[in-house]
This record gives sequence, C-alpha cells and structure tokens, in this order.
Amino acid sequence: MAMQAHEIEQLIRAGFPDAKITITDLAGDGNHWAAEVVDASFQGMSRIQQQRAVNATVKADIDSGKLHALALTTKAPD
Repeated sequence: MAMQAHEIEQLIRAGFPDAKITITDLAGDGNHWAAEVVDASFQGMSRIQQQRAVNATVKADIDSGKLHALALTTKAPD
C-alpha cells in the first residue's frame, strides 16, 4: 500500500520536530516522493550527513517496502 504525504511528514517530523518539511508526490502515483527538509540541526553538517539523518527517520518504511522512493533535499535555514 502506498504512503500518504502526511504519513511521510509525520515520520520525518518525529526526528526533526521543528523542521520546515515539504512533501511532493513526484509521479502522482503515491509511490515516488520528494521531501525538502530545512532544519537548524543541519548547521555544520555535510549534505550526506543531513540526508542520512533524514533517511534514518523513514528507514523502517523503506526497508519494509511501504515507502518505495524518496528523493531528499536538505539544508539548514538561511
């Protein structure tokens, strides 16, 4: 079963409660998603470190196949 945008946001928000999170359905099929996560905790982290931190919040759903594809954009606020 495909995930909904609010479910993906909830998973990410559990790890980054103060983040600005934008979820986009890339293909309109509920299986290919993009997430932009802007959070102050990313300050001083490389982009790889940022994306690994976000991936950790959705790992169980990716591993189970519930979340098929998630493209990430991460950054610290300006």
